[in-house]
Amino acid sequence: MNIQKIIKLIALVIGLIAVFFLVRIIMIGDEAFEASVDNHGTLSMFITLALIVLAIATISAVAFSLVNLISNPDKLKKSLLSVGVFIVILLVGYLMSSGEEQLLNDGSMLSATRSQMIEGAIRAFYILILSAAGLMLFFGVKKMLSK
Repeated sequence: MNIQKIIKLIALVIGLIAVFFLVRIIMIGDEAFEASVDNHGTLSMFITLALIVLAIATISAVAFSLVNLISNPDKLKKSLLSVGVFIVILLVGYLMSSGEEQLLNDGSMLSATRSQMIEGAIRAFYILILSAAGLMLFFGVKKMLSK
């Protein structure tokens, strides 16, 4: 039995368990959940199953991506370069921001460091938007001129 059949079988079992919990939740109804704490166990099991599936999907996606990157050095180099450029953009946005204490609506104070981090993230977002728009414009004009 190969790995693909095992994965399909595991996915089928998890799917059947999820359908079972979903049917139980639908049969109980919304009013019963709001009225009684005893019915929260069914919902709790459904949430636990969803978290387990999310963890499996996340771990497998990260693991297969890392294996693919490690097996191909050119892709690893390009990925590390992209991550480095992104970190530089975040750093530029952070250094461009002022970071002043702010009074929030609930009366609490936002520290200067957190304010600078938020402002830096917004500035980095603007830098990314402007660079994406500029690249699209550049390649669009280049394509029009080449025809």
